[in-house]
Amino acid sequence: MFEVRRRVRPQRYLLIYALVAAVLILAHGPLLELPYYWDEAGQFIPAATDLYTSGSWISHSATPNVHPPGVMVWLALAWHLFGFAIVTTRLAMLVLAAFGVLTAFLLSIELSRGSPGTPAFAAAMLLCLSPLFYAQSMMALLDMPAMAFTSLALLLFLQNKLRASALACVALVLVKETGIVVPLVFAAWLGYEGRKSEESRKEALWFAVPLLPLVLWLIALRYFTGNWFGNAEFGNYNLSFPLNPGRLAYALFRRLYYVLIGSGHIIGTVVVLYAWKRMPLLRDRPWRVAATVMIAHVVTVSVLGGAVLERYLLPVLPILYAAFAVSMRAVAERPGRILTGCLAGCLVLANFINPPYPFPFENNLMFVGFVDAQRQAAFAADTYAGEVATTFPMTTALAHPNNGFLMLPHPVRELPDFRRTTIAALKDNPPPLMLVYNTELDPWHVQSTQAFQWFFGRFYAYERPMTAEEISSELNMRMARRWDNHGFSMFLLVSDKVGAPFSLRP
Repeated sequence: MFEVRRRVRPQRYLLIYALVAAVLILAHGPLLELPYYWDEAGQFIPAATDLYTSGSWISHSATPNVHPPGVMVWLALAWHLFGFAIVTTRLAMLVLAAFGVLTAFLLSIELSRGSPGTPAFAAAMLLCLSPLFYAQSMMALLDMPAMAFTSLALLLFLQNKLRASALACVALVLVKETGIVVPLVFAAWLGYEGRKSEESRKEALWFAVPLLPLVLWLIALRYFTGNWFGNAEFGNYNLSFPLNPGRLAYALFRRLYYVLIGSGHIIGTVVVLYAWKRMPLLRDRPWRVAATVMIAHVVTVSVLGGAVLERYLLPVLPILYAAFAVSMRAVAERPGRILTGCLAGCLVLANFINPPYPFPFENNLMFVGFVDAQRQAAFAADTYAGEVATTFPMTTALAHPNNGFLMLPHPVRELPDFRRTTIAALKDNPPPLMLVYNTELDPWHVQSTQAFQWFFGRFYAYERPMTAEEISSELNMRMARRWDNHGFSMFLLVSDKVGAPFSLRP
């Protein structure tokens, strides 16, 4: 392992980075002009656009919230330099993703010191093959950049470059507010190790520095919006709502399932358990610090955050895959290679094969199918004149041309959902057009079970949405078009009062 460290010299970092960036860009080549997906279109692109066009740090096109402006500043700078376009956004995020792979690779080298072979290469490969990383690496969201700066901060901390690590933590909290847990973990470690050392206690104070920009951001939000978190609904949903014991248990279960079992991770988890007593390396200080960061992050995003999204786990993936790669060295060489190949194969397949239970489309390439269906449906709806009633995110696809679906905005009526009470309220004033779709896949009909409906009805106010057939019958509309993609369906419903479509609206 020492030999690997000598080969990766500082003057070669740029070459490694350029190679990683080129591979990532080529791997995403067909998707570089893909329209914006979900929270990109609803929150982060509008916020970045406000900064780009008017210099407004507090968004007025999207509802302000607590997320710091780091990624939005990055996008606004990229647009200023290379043009306001979707492809610029995708490339800007992939450039950050390549930096994240580089920091994850160097972190794996640091964590694998004393291990035979070159597990850092396997760890970087597993990260690049991960369906979650592949999908998120091109998206204008916060969690992939948070992954990059978490890895950098941990790497510098383990190398005892404490001031540089604290500065990396500053960048981290400017990207995402939950990143504050990382400097707090580092400060706790230094405080624990330096209980009898005044110098260590002084070093721990460096990790109070990242609190300053976060506090200043919260003060700015309070001043301009009247709320510490940008809006009261966001604060309630992400602070008090998750603390219900039932919701908290579900969030922790889902986090642990994804980290330890999902996407083939069960293979690596079993190997780590096997290697734990056989490799003293895994019990050394670097791994104990990394494990503390990992546990603290998982707990933080489970306790804070009403939406239980797997992308929030991206910052722990470099540590997780480094653990998998190092632990493979406890297995005989040939079986270790086979197990690594099996894990890599599962990750590749997970990009294309959906799990048999409901999941966010952004976890793998299913998001591409969803966006393609959105694009087709938006174009089809736009051939009719008249207001389209639908829910987010189709509303942004129709109403905001910057999101890449239409050349001109189409009038929309935004619905909160497709529940029976929502649809019943439309009977007195039915829309001429409706776009109806499901936002989750459920091939095993998990959502139809009594257990699911009892739990999610009680803790998440779940109510089964009406199907397109039920809505068309309720509102006396006809089904004009249907799009299907791997179990996902989208329907265009048209009122009998609307004539045949035409290609150009007046």
